[in-house]
Amino acid sequence: MKKTYPLLIATLLVISLAPTTLQAHCQVPCGIYDDHARVMSMLEDAATVEKAINQINDLAGKTDAQSQNQMVRWVMNKESHAQSVIETISAYFMTQRVKTSQKDYEARLKDHHAVVLAAMKAKQSTSSKDAKALKAAIEVLREYYPEHKH
Repeated sequence: MKKTYPLLIATLLVISLAPTTLQAHCQVPCGIYDDHARVMSMLEDAATVEKAINQINDLAGKTDAQSQNQMVRWVMNKESHAQSVIETISAYFMTQRVKTSQKDYEARLKDHHAVVLAAMKAKQSTSSKDAKALKAAIEVLREYYPEHKH
């Protein structure tokens, strides 16, 4: 018993110091996640991206420190929310909801991929056109994931 005690402590120490990441979903069919709610959440992200783009454009050309600070914060916010959309599509929908067994698999695949591309473009730009395209691409997914009344 005395020989295993240091090994146990070392193992616990390594585990406690190891970096951890939180996953959006356990990737098992537990059935407790609401697909429609995830689409709605992505639409909130898209609205935030659009607001951020508008704020960035309003602040463009201003050179005072406060404006520059706000500009950086809006850029970071835009990046974060666009990335959230990409991660939701990649880690949730593409791994668990878009399946080769679906009759409309190719259409679903293209529609989900279109969201990822639109989010990437919105990250790279300050055009309200790209923000609107992101929202429109997400709206297409509502057809696949209607709201279920409980």
